[in-house]
Amino acid sequence: MNINTKNMVSITEANQNFSRIARMVDENGSVLVLKNNAPRYLIIEYSIAEQEEDADDEDIMKLSKRLIAKNMEAYKALAE
Repeated sequence: MNINTKNMVSITEANQNFSRIARMVDENGSVLVLKNNAPRYLIIEYSIAEQEEDADDEDIMKLSKRLIAKNMEAYKALAE
């Protein structure tokens, strides 16, 4: 993930002016919050987080289907 340095704020700034941070997320998609000058938190839109979660679920389903197909004979033997 690429982070624009203009979207980096200190935790103090995020705490004192959260509405500004929310606008930055709306405009740019994400904001990186620094704590002690080190990346600590990433604020993103909820819809983006949902999309990422759905993608992970799809990957798990693909993997499950592949493993079932690969081991079908073992599953059949266990079912007997």
